[in-house]
Amino acid sequence: MWQSPSMSYEPPMSNDEFRRAGHEMIDWIADYWETVETRPVLSQVAPGDLRAALPASPPSTGEAWSEIMSDVDELIMPGITHWQSPNFFAYFPANASPPSVLGELMSAGLGVQGMLWATSPACTELETHMMDWMVDLCGLPDRFRSSGSGGGVIQDSASSGALVAILAARERTAGQYRWDELVAYTSEHAHSSMLKGCRIAGLMEDQVRLIQSDENFAMDAAALREAMQNDIVEGRRPFFVQATAGTTSSTAFDPIEEIADICKDFVAWLHVDGAFAGSAAVAPEFRFVNDGLDRVDSYTFNPHKWLLTNFDCSLFYVADRQPMIAALSVLPEYLRNAATDAGSVVDYRDWQVPLGRRFRALKLWFVIRTHGAEGLANFVRSHVEMAKDFDAKIAAHPQYEVVAPTALSLVTFRHIGGDADNERIRDAINHGGEAYITHTKLNDQVVLRLAIGAVRTEQRHIDAVYSLLAALA
Repeated sequence: MWQSPSMSYEPPMSNDEFRRAGHEMIDWIADYWETVETRPVLSQVAPGDLRAALPASPPSTGEAWSEIMSDVDELIMPGITHWQSPNFFAYFPANASPPSVLGELMSAGLGVQGMLWATSPACTELETHMMDWMVDLCGLPDRFRSSGSGGGVIQDSASSGALVAILAARERTAGQYRWDELVAYTSEHAHSSMLKGCRIAGLMEDQVRLIQSDENFAMDAAALREAMQNDIVEGRRPFFVQATAGTTSSTAFDPIEEIADICKDFVAWLHVDGAFAGSAAVAPEFRFVNDGLDRVDSYTFNPHKWLLTNFDCSLFYVADRQPMIAALSVLPEYLRNAATDAGSVVDYRDWQVPLGRRFRALKLWFVIRTHGAEGLANFVRSHVEMAKDFDAKIAAHPQYEVVAPTALSLVTFRHIGGDADNERIRDAINHGGEAYITHTKLNDQVVLRLAIGAVRTEQRHIDAVYSLLAALA
């Protein structure tokens, strides 16, 4: 006769203990934000330091929460590069504001798996509504609204958006061309995520073209047309172009209107990556970042970079959702339900590569409602003003030069002494811990980047990093 097991699971943390630990965690985060400015921005640990300090095996019995938090302070924090520091000027920003953190906490507590409308209607409908709100907030084309043939979805990153766009573009060619005939195009300064997306989608190296740029590091539209025409002559079929609204290296803006004309002529899908710069459109005076978007097939930008919403929150829009859904929809019996069968709801599992998805829309909702349209616009404006000030100071310094136009809040500059001097200056600043900057290459020269966008950055932080640069000149 079967007997019930004698062992039972005893949660190591009761609701009361969780409540107490949760209050302490909020205090810990708030204290961290208040003191992050005093910490070395770039982690100073050596490779393997944390692994060497951790036990070789997991504990056999549970440990006290106080001990775990003690190890966070002693072991984890030395290995953190402080993206929330006001002195973080590397890459592009990764904002984490109080409303977004609380939204992330609520999402984790609810534990929603929003693969289908039926698995939590609020998860899907709030996301659809937030995507429509962002159309309004950023002045995006109406073709991206959910009420038409297009719509939007929150992806984990612009990389996933690029991959979905490639797959949708491939689907649109189904039955017309062989897969090995297809060719994709992007600028030599485009983000590497497009190349990775092409690899994942199955394109070989000789099916991707990197198009040269002009004097401002934007894609050369004439060179794009020539490359596509040459491929046609050789029996290949242009099917996908990714343009960039604000490149990583210099915030260059590809000529979207001209590229759209070319894509129309060759019947190629046009995707635009506005990962960083797209957030600037919350301020009406910066809506030049949207130029040409009324003619593209898909578009992505990341509030988790510059719009106070912590990672991950990347907005992906399509003008026509049908090729995407056709490429990604798989409906096994165990996912069937009345709402899906009726075709009356959005199931976002068909808008992304994974099946599962978190309740990301909560944090975006919290951020928008807490700051309002004007608050978000002023946040962006403040960083653009700081960048203009820094640009002017660098341009006036006899040992530095601005390399590319400062369109928004990224300043790209270099020491006139050459690559070795620029690498020396970068390393001295980063290893000193007072600030963190990164480099790129433009015209085959090492160039320094100062990306302004952290939540707590003020003018005094810009003045301080300029003083460092002047002292190292």
